[in-house]
Amino acid sequence: MPVSADPTDPTDPIGPTDAPRTERRTRAVSVPLWVAMYHSVGDCSDDPYRITVSPDRLDRQLGRLHRRGLRGVGMADLLAAGARGEARGLVGLTFDDGYADFADNALPVLRRWGFGATVFVLPGRLGGTNEWDPLGPRKPLLTADGIRRLADTEGLEIASHGLTHVDLTLADDALLGAEIGGSRALLSELTGREVQGMCYPYGTVDRRVADAVRAAGYGYACAIDPGPLTGVFALPRVHIGENDTSWRLGLKYRLARLRRRAVPLTADPATEAAR
Repeated sequence: MPVSADPTDPTDPIGPTDAPRTERRTRAVSVPLWVAMYHSVGDCSDDPYRITVSPDRLDRQLGRLHRRGLRGVGMADLLAAGARGEARGLVGLTFDDGYADFADNALPVLRRWGFGATVFVLPGRLGGTNEWDPLGPRKPLLTADGIRRLADTEGLEIASHGLTHVDLTLADDALLGAEIGGSRALLSELTGREVQGMCYPYGTVDRRVADAVRAAGYGYACAIDPGPLTGVFALPRVHIGENDTSWRLGLKYRLARLRRRAVPLTADPATEAAR
């Protein structure tokens, strides 16, 4: 069982008083969620985009959350708990791009702490590499078999990152449909499960893209800092990297919860943008 933090400890940047609490509004159920955004877990020696976290750093970060009485879960579980008013003590853990090193390096750490996560994958690049990154090393992506194995792992959610990792705000209607709807169909066929989640490549989203995701049948979508579009189809997240010590992680947790309003879990993005 997680060890509860001492609420009287003024040096603890992550305390139980910061754990999410459900707020109810007349227009929608709103919950102050906190979601961490990871990418690759492995060797950080050549990492120009600062998207890689070493297994040891990840272990220390998740251990810090555990010691503060927090538990990492995937996005579908986090949103379902929020809708029930049971999100207290939960944080979202997401891993973008579907790097093959997740299975070897991240999954054992998640299991060590009893955490779950969502892995956003690219069914148009199965067994490929991160060719969208002009700098840095080529990193292998999950194969079809690798995705199926993760989909069968308790506590893990497989969700879409589009087909090939393109900026969806620059895509024409045909490409947008393939990247969003085509990706969901392929992943559902591959895993034998309904795909609930979408993550916008590069974190970029506008109302047209968010509406397309909702129309394609997804239940939620993750961005980075979507501003006025913030809602269930544009969920904000906090980037976590190798330089984030357990104390920096705590500060990011506290600052994000101070800066960002509660996320509405039932309204559509157009409604939320007009608020």
